[in-house]
Amino acid sequence: MTPPVEPEPEWKRRRRLAAVFGDGGPDQTSDDRDPREDGSGKGDDWYRDQVPPHHG
Repeated sequence: MTPPVEPEPEWKRRRRLAAVFGDGGPDQTSDDRDPREDGSGKGDDWYRDQVPPHHG
C-alpha cells in the first residue's frame, strides 16, 4: 500500500508552473490604456456621469 500523497501547496505549484511556462505578464500594458484614464480604468467622463442629479 502506498502512503497518501499530500496536496502540493499553491505557492509551490505556481513556482513550478512559472519555471516551465514563464510568468504570464500583465493583463494589460500601458499602451493598451487611454492615458487620460486613472488606474481604475474609468475616465473622468464615467465619474461625471455617476454624479446624482441632486449634486448638481
